[in-house]
Amino acid sequence: MTPMFRALENRNYRIWAGGALVSNIGTWMQRVAQDWLVLTVLTNHSGTAVGITTGLQFLPMLLLGPYGGVLADRYRKRILLLWTQLAMGATGLAIGLLVVTGTAQLWHAYLAAFSLGMASALDAPARQAFVSELVGQENVSNAVALNSASFNTARLTGPAIAGVLIAWVGTGPVFLLNAASFAAVVVSLFRIRTAELSPAAPAVRGKRKVAEGLRYVRRRPDLMMIMILVGVLGAFGMNFTIINALMSTTEFHAGPGEFGLLGSIMAVGTLAGALLAARRAGPRLRFLLGGALGLGFFTLLAGASPSFWLYAAALVPVGLATITFLNSCNTSIQLSVEPQFRGRVLALYLAVLQGGTALGAPLMGWVGGEFGARWAVAASGAVVLLAGSAAVVAVTRRSRLTLRGVFRLAFGG
Repeated sequence: MTPMFRALENRNYRIWAGGALVSNIGTWMQRVAQDWLVLTVLTNHSGTAVGITTGLQFLPMLLLGPYGGVLADRYRKRILLLWTQLAMGATGLAIGLLVVTGTAQLWHAYLAAFSLGMASALDAPARQAFVSELVGQENVSNAVALNSASFNTARLTGPAIAGVLIAWVGTGPVFLLNAASFAAVVVSLFRIRTAELSPAAPAVRGKRKVAEGLRYVRRRPDLMMIMILVGVLGAFGMNFTIINALMSTTEFHAGPGEFGLLGSIMAVGTLAGALLAARRAGPRLRFLLGGALGLGFFTLLAGASPSFWLYAAALVPVGLATITFLNSCNTSIQLSVEPQFRGRVLALYLAVLQGGTALGAPLMGWVGGEFGARWAVAASGAVVLLAGSAAVVAVTRRSRLTLRGVFRLAFGG
């Protein structure tokens, strides 16, 4: 097997990856259906309502994520994942039935998003740390990249499928299909050979475990830089479901098919970035910084695009830069953090990332609704570019990394 796919030589990882791909496709279908439901069925194109829905979905990660990390460090991750996957499937089933029966209201969408976020807050740290148990430290970098490739393959196909289904049968069946997709992950968890896992020693029971994880991060300047960048980029640079919804409806007057297509086109870039990351032996700081700069620059370029297709084309490098940045962050944490802290540090990372998205989503939706979608895109790109530039200046003062090297990676020079 080629080095790009070496983690797939592991039977347990192959089974897990197959179930995750099916579930990820359903997840992306629901994301499109959720935004379209709120934007066009439950409100009259309210960007603020879409932003609140997205914020409610990601807010629990900010509040509960660190405690999810404590659970991931203390208990068996496979068992935690079984319960959280079942809970997320039940949430999709409930909102899907409400929509199909014509009884869904805006507060139902808010409640479903928040409930899904609560389950995800406990699921995500265990799911991220579970990768190390499946493949061992020697293949963590490759497995993280392949996870991203799987996620973005789903992102490539899910929105397009959702767009077609919404135009054909409406949003309700899309929610129900997502609920059914969680069965693939549950089945894969039962098929995994537990004797072949490489579990870390559980964290010692005690009080203030979250505070202990925070102190660990504070002692590590490299982790602090990652957390700050992730927070800023999560809040201002990774709300493209909202921005794409506003751009497609208010700027380009497009329908659900075109809206879904934007997500798929962006996934071309993210999938390419994930596959490129799978070829690398490990994380590199220059890719992390280059991804941040590239995200800011190409987001500004997208905001200035005069037509739907030029806007769509600009989303390809936006997606590539996004996944380059996120893969570098995730792999750096997986490989550099001590096993007994890995769940808590990954939980903090996800809390900052998704918490930033939760805080930024209503703001981006409000800016788009009040001043126009293009202003939301411009504000997003400008903040991300400034944050990335500040990080580059700080790092180049303390390391051998050159500005020229970072800009070559960010902008393809």
